[in-house]
Amino acid sequence: MMPIQPGELWVADVPFTSGSGPKKRPVLVLWLDGLDTVVAAVTSAVPRSPTDVPLADWRLAGLRVSSTVRLSRLDGLEQTLLIHKLGSISAADAAQVKAVWSMHVEPAF
Repeated sequence: MMPIQPGELWVADVPFTSGSGPKKRPVLVLWLDGLDTVVAAVTSAVPRSPTDVPLADWRLAGLRVSSTVRLSRLDGLEQTLLIHKLGSISAADAAQVKAVWSMHVEPAF
């Protein structure tokens, strides 16, 4: 397996919360924690909340359709669940993801 880096987009086997099995989904790697990764869901749906970040450079990132990073949908996945790399987020899109994270992602307690 090739090394995984934050800022990369991968196709991952994301397990259903019901435990009924996984689904292959694009994800954005946010950070690594040992043998695990923390990822955000990537969807073709239009943004619907302040924590959804539309990717301007989705084609350059290796995605097939216009996509949104959903920072409200985080998963901790073993690195072995990342199947293949699609590409990397652009510097401009990365700055936007970081800005939205700083403004809107915080514990609610």
